[in-house]
Amino acid sequence: MTMDTIFLAAANPAAGEFAREFGFNAKLIFAQILNFGILAFLLYRFAIKPIAATLDERQQKIADGLQYAEEMKAQLAAATRERDEKIKEAAADAQRILTESREQSKEMIEKKTQEAAAQAEAIIRKATEATEQERKKMLSDVRQEVARLVVATSSKVLSRDLSDAEKSTFSESAAKELANN
Repeated sequence: MTMDTIFLAAANPAAGEFAREFGFNAKLIFAQILNFGILAFLLYRFAIKPIAATLDERQQKIADGLQYAEEMKAQLAAATRERDEKIKEAAADAQRILTESREQSKEMIEKKTQEAAAQAEAIIRKATEATEQERKKMLSDVRQEVARLVVATSSKVLSRDLSDAEKSTFSESAAKELANN
């Protein structure tokens, strides 16, 4: 009799008989329990634990990836807002530059118009002065010619040559008469 049969028979005499009938061997059961424990330990140590670690690592990577995706969404939204703000600023700057350009062009047109008006006035003034000088020159020439003709006519009428003093007197009196008329 084996040790387990003794224990079973001592505890329950009917159990000892039952164990003998079915071939119950306590050493074999104990060895199987020990083998199962060793196998469970080895499976846990070399299969379940690395698989669980890999699963945890993958789960962490997935969580990190999701967090990174959320961060990228936030950065994309911030970049989009920043881009929109820059576009608005650029549009405002462009509008401001356009307005300044228009004002500068208006000022330049006004300045050029004033310069052209001043040049036109200067040209008109010069033309007026030139006309006045030409008129004075023509009057002077006419006076001299009239004086010469008066002197020539007087000398023929008087049939003698006039002295320089007489010529001067006749010329001055003719010039005064022309100026008065």
